[in-house]
Amino acid sequence: MKRVVVLTGGSTPERSVALAGAGQVTKALRSRGYEVRVVDTCHGVLTKDEEECLLFSDIGNAPPTTEELEDLSAKELGPSLVNVEEIRRSDMLFLVLHGRQGEGGQIQTLFDLAGLVYTGSDALGSAIAMDKVTSKRLFAAANIPTADWCIWPPGDKALQRIGFPLIVKPSNIGSTVGLTKVDGPSELEYAVQKAHAYDSEVILEAFLSGAEFTVGILGDEALGVGEIITKHGIFDYKAKYTRGFAQEVFPAPINDSLANNLRSIAIRVHRILKLRDFSRVDFRLDTQGNVAVLEANTLPGMTEISLLPQSAKINGIEFSDLCDTICQLTLSRTDRGTRF
Repeated sequence: MKRVVVLTGGSTPERSVALAGAGQVTKALRSRGYEVRVVDTCHGVLTKDEEECLLFSDIGNAPPTTEELEDLSAKELGPSLVNVEEIRRSDMLFLVLHGRQGEGGQIQTLFDLAGLVYTGSDALGSAIAMDKVTSKRLFAAANIPTADWCIWPPGDKALQRIGFPLIVKPSNIGSTVGLTKVDGPSELEYAVQKAHAYDSEVILEAFLSGAEFTVGILGDEALGVGEIITKHGIFDYKAKYTRGFAQEVFPAPINDSLANNLRSIAIRVHRILKLRDFSRVDFRLDTQGNVAVLEANTLPGMTEISLLPQSAKINGIEFSDLCDTICQLTLSRTDRGTRF
């Protein structure tokens, strides 16, 4: 029986999203015969009662406050994680973490140095994908379409080129935390301040008003295409985690040509960013129907109704199968003598 530690929690704005995913991954892996322990990076190994309390609560429709995040950050185990007995004894770590600490390469670097086996992309791929500025520069070099953008503060020419409406967001964070749609110059300062609360680097991106799509990657295969329809135009944190604010349609009601194009670009993104085993790539169309990549997510949400599991289900891969396949992809690297 393989020993798996589901590593979750963290002190990022997406903490509750990670905990919800960890609860379902834990249940799925136990149903497939894995021996599973759960470790919260802020609290250590969870008891059975703590699992029930932390893993099966609602995500909520807003991220933790900055005060709550500061309190959690002070509790982070940090490098001492590698000394936790359950982690040292495990065959692998199943990462259900989000934000810069969890999917930005920091924790992956720690585990690489300690020789620990973990799911998903390595430190380099994780850091590249988390940094939206670096990702966009690589997209441009590889002729992968993406929305026009610039770093804050912009020059006059850059702002004129992008135009309004536009999107303001932190460069290194996920779940659209700190993201704002800006309709005119008077709204710009507030949006930048909001984004700066989460990251020192802020980017401005042209708002694309066309349909939004997502494609999961598993192994080296693009999965099904889903369409995301929101009530207020952007798939932000509130739309993602508040019932009734967004509709996720799998498979997307689009023609084969567009679906194949999205899947082809998703695979290219996965490879160019040096990602590993699984990911999710998000897209939006402009008013002419041209495809643009928004970003790639190296540790996408892992509840049964998250986007990657829904994308996999189009291909006949049920949630427990998806979790098991991720484990098998991870273990296959150790069988080949490749931990990282």
